[in-house]
Amino acid sequence: MEARVLWLLALVLALGSSSLADEYVGLSENLCAVPAKNRVDCGYPDISPEQCVNRGCCFDSSIPEVPWCFKPLQDTECTF
Repeated sequence: MEARVLWLLALVLALGSSSLADEYVGLSENLCAVPAKNRVDCGYPDISPEQCVNRGCCFDSSIPEVPWCFKPLQDTECTF
């Protein structure tokens, strides 16, 4: 009986961790601090915030008449 419980627990933990690995966390606020005039569209009409973020883009609907789903700033850190 104990072995069954441990096996079931291991199975539940394995399935739970694999689904978390597929979940997109999002971008840092720094990368989404793009001035409105510099936003490059990354979405399509009526894209939801979740769909936008899942594409690796930023979403901000607070400024009218500019792209709400837009490409993030590029990480400019140099590595040698």
